[in-house]
Amino acid sequence: MGAMSERKIDCHCHILDPGRHPYRTGATYRPSAQEIGTLGQYRALCEAYAVDHALLVGPNSGYGTDNRCLLDAIETSDGKFKGVAVVDNDASARVLAALERRGIVGIAINATYHGVDHYRDIAPLIRRLVDLDMFLQIQVEANQLLALLPLVADSRVKLLIDHCGRPIVADGLAQSGFAALRRLAATERAAIKLSGLYKFSGEAYPYADCWRYIRALVDAFGIANCLWGSDWPYLRAPERIDYGPMLTLVDRLFPHDADRKAVLWDNPRRLLGFGVAC
Repeated sequence: MGAMSERKIDCHCHILDPGRHPYRTGATYRPSAQEIGTLGQYRALCEAYAVDHALLVGPNSGYGTDNRCLLDAIETSDGKFKGVAVVDNDASARVLAALERRGIVGIAINATYHGVDHYRDIAPLIRRLVDLDMFLQIQVEANQLLALLPLVADSRVKLLIDHCGRPIVADGLAQSGFAALRRLAATERAAIKLSGLYKFSGEAYPYADCWRYIRALVDAFGIANCLWGSDWPYLRAPERIDYGPMLTLVDRLFPHDADRKAVLWDNPRRLLGFGVAC
């Protein structure tokens, strides 16, 4: 068997359906054409590729803090999907708790979209996430993580790091942002998503220039804290990307059955709470 047919949990994907859920007024980027990924399309994809569960991530593009499309997908999934939402920086404990009851396990911040200064006031939000035992999901690129570390260094918040931290491939493993990311693994409250290679690779598929970064992250975080995500439907991708080749890449990166099962199934079940009955 291999990743194509083995049971799996996709830990990073988006539902974008402006036909049923129009984009937010004033959205600075409005995904269109092949970037649109409806709930019906994703359900068909799950059936075709043996995806049992998914962690849906609310996109800043199009929807911003409007989570209605995300929540609709979760609520009609019969327990197959959980979510990570985007909220206002001053979201109250009541708002967060209401989202948690509807299947949201964490809140996303995206410095690659808004910049780091946008999040300098989120310490109270992080404390509320700790109280609710919810994740803070962080997307950064290059050395942006350095500016955000003071917000989480002394916190007990659980962390999900998107897309390998999106290092600058040409700058090597010692670059300061990537080195800080690996040190973050020592907190033992962070998990890393081995996803979005196309977002920081300088090459076409199979993004071989990124492989050493994945190996370094597995070494730092341990296989038990590594997750896989497709990033479907591939917003702003520089070339055509399909789900099948992304899964065959998992086989190349994790040829041992036990490692592949950990990344695709065991880890997300344990870390994201899909449950023993999944």
